[in-house]
Amino acid sequence: MFSKRNTPSARDSGFDVLQHEMAGEAAAALGRIGGKMESALAALRAFDAGEDQTQPRDALVKAAAKATWMFFVQRESLGLRDQRPVIAQHQIPREVLLRLGAS
Repeated sequence: MFSKRNTPSARDSGFDVLQHEMAGEAAAALGRIGGKMESALAALRAFDAGEDQTQPRDALVKAAAKATWMFFVQRESLGLRDQRPVIAQHQIPREVLLRLGAS
């Protein structure tokens, strides 16, 4: 996209500038969705540790599965198809993975 720099210059075409902006927005969206996934997984872990049991566990598993599914979809839209590193890094529980896409 841009050679040896992170920002467009006056020499770049309008299309290059647009691509740069779109890549930035996609990265920002992935970060936001990733944060939601991390929060949902943290809430589930807190419940399991007996720290916060204000919500039913099933609701927490469902929320974690939905957030994880959304994160996976966003990653796939960016061409990142292998979810195994994410599963390992975030220690996503098997029961969450089994509910991906379930409503």
